[in-house]
Amino acid sequence: MWSWSFLKGVLSFLLITLNTLVCFIPVMLLALCKLIVTFSPVRTALNIALDGVATIWIAINNINQRFFEQSVIEVSGSEKLSTKEWYMITANHQSWVDILILQRLFNQRIPFIKFFLKKELIWVPFIGLVWWALDFPFMKRYSQALLKKRPELKGKDIEATKAACEKFQYSPVSIMNFLEGTRFTSDKHQQQNNAFKHLLSPKAGGLSFALNAMNGKLRHLIDVTIVYPDGAPRFFDYLCGRVSTIKVHILVTPIQDDLLGDYQNDPEFRTSFQQWVNDLWKKKDRQISLMLGVDNDD
Repeated sequence: MWSWSFLKGVLSFLLITLNTLVCFIPVMLLALCKLIVTFSPVRTALNIALDGVATIWIAINNINQRFFEQSVIEVSGSEKLSTKEWYMITANHQSWVDILILQRLFNQRIPFIKFFLKKELIWVPFIGLVWWALDFPFMKRYSQALLKKRPELKGKDIEATKAACEKFQYSPVSIMNFLEGTRFTSDKHQQQNNAFKHLLSPKAGGLSFALNAMNGKLRHLIDVTIVYPDGAPRFFDYLCGRVSTIKVHILVTPIQDDLLGDYQNDPEFRTSFQQWVNDLWKKKDRQISLMLGVDNDD
């Protein structure tokens, strides 16, 4: 027999789906206008309208979460934020729930969040088209094996990053980068055998490319640490209201000029930037231990 929590999860998912389908219509209409109109001021206005529709979509989803999921989100750290600033956001990544939590915390407090996405995700039904219309940056990565076979592809991913970020130069935006590149699991952690207790190794290159592609526009880093005291939940478990407490720590720091440089061709800068990212991750690892109430040396 179905439990009440299961029924809540099904109803919550159906409402998210309905909300998505309803908002999909104006997004597609505005996107078609973008394809037709080349006049820059009009395209800028269309982008603002698209972000507005997406903001409403998130706001409705947030109401859904507060009504059905009812998780207690304990937030600590800096929270002085503005919709008129450019932000780079980093966070640890354990579950698809992370994205819902980030949207829930930051919607209408900072510019609409754009996520770096794998190029293949553009083919996801409905959502892929929405991401495209909202100018989410799609990334294409080349393996080392492919680069050996086709050296002419070297640097193409960087060019794609710059092209994707150029459109964010003229109005405030928040760019999200999960530095681990994938969700944390015990198996992945064991395979890496790194120095972090709660995290996978961070990938510094993508962050550096994004910062440089924005030509100094990104002046603030929002570093978010998300902890699920009862373990990382599955998406549907969250929708069912089975996640009682979520802890979030927010740290806002300035992005200094010395974090901008040629990551690919300047070995000294690359080493310096990697050290900065590793230091950031060491602090995050200690913060997670503190939030969990455990000793980092255990």
